[in-house]
Amino acid sequence: MTTKTKEAPGARIVVSVALEGRAYDIHIGRHQLCEAAALIAAFAPGAKAALVTDESVAELHAPAFETCLHQEGIATTRITIPPGEASKSYAQFVGLCDALLEAKIERNDLVIALGGGVVGDLTGFAAAVLRRGVRFVQVPTTLLSQVDSSVGGKTGINSSHGKNLIGAFHQPALVIADTALLDTLSEREFKAGYAEVVKYGLINDPDFFDWCEANWSRILAGGPERDHAVAVSCRAKAAIVARDEREEGDRALLNLGHTFAHALERLTGYDSKRLVHGEAVSIGLALAFRFSQRLDLCPGQDALRVSRHLDAVGLPSSLQQVPGGAGNAEEIVSAMAQDKKVKRGVLTFILARGIGKSFIAPGVAADEVRAFVEAELAA
Repeated sequence: MTTKTKEAPGARIVVSVALEGRAYDIHIGRHQLCEAAALIAAFAPGAKAALVTDESVAELHAPAFETCLHQEGIATTRITIPPGEASKSYAQFVGLCDALLEAKIERNDLVIALGGGVVGDLTGFAAAVLRRGVRFVQVPTTLLSQVDSSVGGKTGINSSHGKNLIGAFHQPALVIADTALLDTLSEREFKAGYAEVVKYGLINDPDFFDWCEANWSRILAGGPERDHAVAVSCRAKAAIVARDEREEGDRALLNLGHTFAHALERLTGYDSKRLVHGEAVSIGLALAFRFSQRLDLCPGQDALRVSRHLDAVGLPSSLQQVPGGAGNAEEIVSAMAQDKKVKRGVLTFILARGIGKSFIAPGVAADEVRAFVEAELAA
């Protein structure tokens, strides 16, 4: 059951991602940086490391982590990128690869991503192609990256045509989710990450959604509820990734709300001042349930319950809440056409028959989507 906090307060939680030949662990708990350094030293004795982070995270967390790494005898080079979604670009990717080569990172060395989803995605992609693949470690510093992007091996950058369209599957060797690092997040960033937490309840775990409804304020406040939420989310994703590493089947369920979300991010120019990824996902989750209701798949009370929960948390749940506007229906549908789940030009959505009853819906007619978006914009 996910409705109870089973983990002992303060205890480290270990979640395994069971991939044959590439299995790894996710370590969850507060104040894990020095434990992370010890784990890295144990599985990569004698290796040197490149620590990739962004300018904001570097100031907050890099010195303490580097001290821990040096205490374990790990020689480290720090590489810093600008913060924000704009860093998931060709230019930053090329610059990072060159910096890693300049640091003389070899195939037996390590690349460590210390940051949120942008740092993790960019660093993982560079590690995937550098010398045809080097090991990398994820140390996610946001709630969103701890429960989603750091787990599962999806890496990549954005294109002018859409989000995450250039990338590779490259599994990390280790993930360290230090929940104490989340204490430095702004309220906005933490709430944005919460959208990816509640998503797991909406996909296939209605008990977890019930628990989130009752405990969301405690998750935001910290303590054992936060660690439990991260652990449940990681277990859910690990189970799906172990079944379907390369998204050829039910891993696509993890994209609930993301077809709408990625379109909104593209239309807002990946401008985090207007919309961050988790806020786009929040709107996408609400839209996915209302679209399912419109198609007579999902009870109206479930769609309303989802929107009301997101509203209670302080997350957006409608197109009207996109600062500066979301564009018109044609623009939104056109942006969706570059979604990775499009097959032979036909849209695939993740829809729901109720809370915890999501499913993959291939071949959704563009006219149906356009009519729904027009109705949402007029609401």
